[in-house]
Amino acid sequence: MRKLKFLAAAMMALLLCQEAPALTLEPIKYGDFSQWVTRNLTESKVIGGNHKTIYAVGPTRTINGNTPYTPAGGSPWASSNVYAKVSGVVKTSNTVEPAMVNGNKMAKLTTKMEHVKVLGLLNMDVIVTGTIFLGKVREPISSTKSPYSKMEMGMPYTKRPKALVFDYKVDMPNVNTRVRSTGFGRKKTLQGRDQAEVYVLLQKRWEDAAGNIHALRVGTGRERYNRSIPLTRHHQLPIHYGDITKTQYYKPYMALLNGDRAYYAYNSKGKLVPVQEEGWAPANAVPTHVLVMASTTCGEAFVGTEGITMYIDNVAFGF
Repeated sequence: MRKLKFLAAAMMALLLCQEAPALTLEPIKYGDFSQWVTRNLTESKVIGGNHKTIYAVGPTRTINGNTPYTPAGGSPWASSNVYAKVSGVVKTSNTVEPAMVNGNKMAKLTTKMEHVKVLGLLNMDVIVTGTIFLGKVREPISSTKSPYSKMEMGMPYTKRPKALVFDYKVDMPNVNTRVRSTGFGRKKTLQGRDQAEVYVLLQKRWEDAAGNIHALRVGTGRERYNRSIPLTRHHQLPIHYGDITKTQYYKPYMALLNGDRAYYAYNSKGKLVPVQEEGWAPANAVPTHVLVMASTTCGEAFVGTEGITMYIDNVAFGF
């Protein structure tokens, strides 16, 4: 009898240790980050005239010169690496780049402090964060105001995946402060630990006669990371459908994106307008668009902790 009990316990333990059935994966195009566009630009002489190299996710090629970038090869990815021309002054930043981790090429995202010296006299420091997302950036960036209004967020998508699946690694400095630095005025130290994050949001969008874009939230998956995490393969970020505000896994940062928090998209008139999420869709609703983002910060623009680094790879929808 004792042997039977032992055998039963061993079998139960074996069953509990078995992994859950693997999801069927639908890779996002270029989401293995094995191909990159190399862009060589020259900044304005008034800030030093430095030659800079920045990267975009797409079919392998090199672009020389200060020209606005248009995604090629059907790449759905954009990033915080941009060509800016503000008041005639050309500036670039590179916070997203390819990197080898354990012999595999991944996307490396980093929060950095950009140091700018104007005419060799005026020093300006700007905090910039590493971000990749599904969408487009309208180059050249001509203003530092309202950064979301320069980006088209999301792409058409009508499926209902169970999860966003990806490989990732996080290197997190052990500090509980952030820095706000816009380049204008003094840097300000803020209390509170910054966090890296990944999210996937499904929306049902429509446009009214005036060209305004409205949306209901169909599905939500969002995680934040406040510590270093070793390389993790096939991580699953679950997508929850319908109104999740009364569930145990709901967090305030999963709330609807509206007002000043709304992201932007092009309407049928070719104008970039905010997408106002006006409510939660029924749990069985079919989306029209999907948003995916990975970032080394979870706060407002020009706020972050220098040195936070995230590596991400093999991004796919899981069914």
